[in-house]
Amino acid sequence: MTDAARYPKYRQARMPWLPRVPDHWDEHRAKVFFHEVDEHSPSGTEELLSVSHLTGVTPRSQKNVTMFKAESYSGHKVCSPGDIVINTLWAWMAALGAARQTGLVSPAYGVYRPRRPDSFNPAYLDYLLRTRAYVAEYNCRSTGIRASRLRLYPNQFLDIPVIRPPRAEQDQIVAYLRAQDAHIARFMKIKRELIALLNEKKRNVIAQAVTRGVHQDRETRRSGIDWLPEIPAHWHSGSVRSEMRCLNRRRIPLSATERGRMQGEYAYYGASGIIDHVAEYIFDDELLLIAEDGANLVLRNLPLAIIARGKFWVNNHAHILKPRRGSLGYFSHLMECMDYRPLISGAAQPKLTKDRLLGIRIPVPPPDEQEEIVRHIERETFDLTTALERITQEIRFIREYRDRLIADVVTGQIDVRSWVPGPDDEVGDDALTALADDDEPNTDGELVDGDD
Repeated sequence: MTDAARYPKYRQARMPWLPRVPDHWDEHRAKVFFHEVDEHSPSGTEELLSVSHLTGVTPRSQKNVTMFKAESYSGHKVCSPGDIVINTLWAWMAALGAARQTGLVSPAYGVYRPRRPDSFNPAYLDYLLRTRAYVAEYNCRSTGIRASRLRLYPNQFLDIPVIRPPRAEQDQIVAYLRAQDAHIARFMKIKRELIALLNEKKRNVIAQAVTRGVHQDRETRRSGIDWLPEIPAHWHSGSVRSEMRCLNRRRIPLSATERGRMQGEYAYYGASGIIDHVAEYIFDDELLLIAEDGANLVLRNLPLAIIARGKFWVNNHAHILKPRRGSLGYFSHLMECMDYRPLISGAAQPKLTKDRLLGIRIPVPPPDEQEEIVRHIERETFDLTTALERITQEIRFIREYRDRLIADVVTGQIDVRSWVPGPDDEVGDDALTALADDDEPNTDGELVDGDD
């Protein structure tokens, strides 16, 4: 079989966003194949499940989720193997999938059960229902006041046409795509390991520069900083509070209508880049943002500090700082390379509080030397940054290739019926782990606990 293999006969799909599909495949509105179920757990003791736009429906215990936890999950919805679970609020970004086990999901989610248990391979539905064509259809049919808060209700989902190959073809499609996913996952794993090595080297360069300066042979003295024993003798030690102003109080709450009007006009900064539904507005400035959700970000190796320029949005889980004097670039590098883990407090939702952040002792070079350090870091990390950008682009391209391959196979643009797996196509239980992005947004949010 070649990648160009095609079915002998095609017809136009009912959903205009889809290409022509194999003539012998079934196609009906979802309500013909599924019906909504509304079963609730009296005890709340079943496995708690999470819904991701990348990995579908998986046990929450397998994910790094640090959102609020409820005292009890009694009353949560119960789903069974083969059920389609849709995060009503995040369907627009494909937060849905087929359950592989019995478990609990938020009461705000939609649960849809096949009318015939053997009519679909759940993994086929996972692939099909997260293709761009179907996600576009969810966007068209969802309702809400702004894009990030659209809701896909049961009547809207059940009205969407679903294509169904014969079950044997579904099984073959799943086997083929899982084998290709295993190859892609191995590629991802190698690239991420390389990214980790390059990032570590870059962090070491930055940490050396912001704590010792450019000239390593200068006389040093005791710093009085618990995490940094010595600093150059002509530097002084201060605190975040003494060296930077905290502008958290400059947030200006906006109504939903005002936020909707400004959406897309200005840059948005969420903690670690995760869009939060509580966003506020800051006037023109060049500022340093420190993520409040420190423990979660440290564990996931995501940036804790970024520079924001001009007019921008920022959610309420980021601290906003501006140097009283000196270089914003220097303080950004300094705050990025620090270890905040000893300062994190809170069990259900660990945070770096404002008081603890402002109380951190830091080294402070003279202003002209701060600029020299920034230029030194830019020179010494240029090749590392370039390599990281290139590898990140490679990962982006392979993801785009995967999306296109899945869409072509599940809609019948490529006929895989004659595909025979080779020795390298074996898929182990952990072979697909690398497909879950390290900086994947937690699409459950508070909805995991049914707070919406």
